[in-house]
Amino acid sequence: MPGILFICTGNTCRSTMAAAIASRIKEERGLDVDVTSAGLAAREGEPATPEAVRALAAMGIDLREHRARRVTGAMVEDADLILTMTRSHKEFLLHFYPAAGGKTFTLKEYAREDPQKPAERAQEVTGAGEAAPVIQAADDDIPDPFGRPLEVYQATARELAGLIRQALEKYAQDTHAANAAPSEG
Repeated sequence: MPGILFICTGNTCRSTMAAAIASRIKEERGLDVDVTSAGLAAREGEPATPEAVRALAAMGIDLREHRARRVTGAMVEDADLILTMTRSHKEFLLHFYPAAGGKTFTLKEYAREDPQKPAERAQEVTGAGEAAPVIQAADDDIPDPFGRPLEVYQATARELAGLIRQALEKYAQDTHAANAAPSEG
């Protein structure tokens, strides 16, 4: 079954919340996709932070059973789509797994209409005919809530939910288009 892998640093906050939210949304939409998460520097078996558990509990999602996992080559190879929480996560992952380049994006990058255009793309024209400022790479980052108050986790969970809805919609369209394309033979 196709799979989406969410990546952050420790796999106790952002990526675990993202995977749990994505799992809920895929069930609501009836999408046939595996969703998982891992961390670049995860301590195997660590639980999600209490704040992450509480933030998602408020959304009706139970994160208490989550245990952190460190990303492996097999996870990267098996994933159809890899969504990182920051640009530096993406760069780090691609340094060790360069073959994953075509399927690895930051979550914000992928959720945009055209993920092939990098965040540092040329200036866009606004409705007033003026050039908008160049989007900086930091704009692709989901800030780490680790060590912050519950309210920060809740804000992060809300941001993740919105982005994941967009990303799953895009993923479903891309998957449908790929399956509908005639095969060469």
